[in-house]
Amino acid sequence: MSRPIDLARNAVAAQAGAFALLGVSGGADSMALAAAASQLRERIRFGVVIVDHGLQAGSAQVAQRAAAQCQALGLEMVLIKTVRTAGDEASARAARYAAFEQALEETGAQRLLLAHTKDDQAEQVLLGILRGSGTRSLAGMPVSRGPYARPLLELTREGTEAICASAGIDYWDDPSNTDTAYRRNHIRHAVLPFLREQLGGHLTEALARTAALAAADADALDSWAERAWEQARCSAGVELRILATFPEAIASRVLRLAAAEAGALNLGSERTAALCALAGVGMAKSRSAGPVQLEGKVSALRRSSVIVFTTTRSTTLN
Repeated sequence: MSRPIDLARNAVAAQAGAFALLGVSGGADSMALAAAASQLRERIRFGVVIVDHGLQAGSAQVAQRAAAQCQALGLEMVLIKTVRTAGDEASARAARYAAFEQALEETGAQRLLLAHTKDDQAEQVLLGILRGSGTRSLAGMPVSRGPYARPLLELTREGTEAICASAGIDYWDDPSNTDTAYRRNHIRHAVLPFLREQLGGHLTEALARTAALAAADADALDSWAERAWEQARCSAGVELRILATFPEAIASRVLRLAAAEAGALNLGSERTAALCALAGVGMAKSRSAGPVQLEGKVSALRRSSVIVFTTTRSTTLN
């Protein structure tokens, strides 16, 4: 069986390109990523970006310590980005990725590697199930999207801790990760341990495999939907006659693509269902011709045999 460090190093080499940044927090996962990258310095150029969210006392010191550890590993290009957030998960994530985008632009790096593991993937799939999400959400985190890549998705958290122990890295345990008021932490510390106890230790592997299978299905459906959208589009909007020839899973995606192209934002399940009812897709059909109001000051109406998307002055959802 391959050692965790070998798996991590090979995965980093496969995804880094010629020049990549590493997203490092100082925790076990990201320090394991840094340790793996440090073994590839002779053929791949690496930089490190550390985001200090300023949410906890001493966060600046944690960032400086992580920077020093990366430099000790031979990763000399280290950027520390200080951001301010509202304190919630969504705000912190948005600020973090804005800092990542800035770092990519400043350095000219082609990729930014993130340290999510197989355990993170399992948690993400359970979160999708609890939200009642569709195939794309059940696919969890993609291995790569745009400049971002996750080379450690085949490693467990236990594996990253083993890499740190072998390299003599004293990693940081974020105290917020134990706060079960956050749904992800509740899943990590209560739900998954209970399920493993009841169903067996293979659960993480099974959930990660579910994510991989769902990702393949979602990619295929999205590709089909893009071709269907080209067939159903017209100068006024979406032709219902053509839309009706597609399965519901494709027709709903076509409506989402059309709405997004018109400028609609945050097309969740509730607004998608309203669009489907307006277009007569699926079981629920609306007698109303609309409008269906969408976030982004866009509304959808049924006019004769076409769904038309127009810009509105109000974002009130009816």
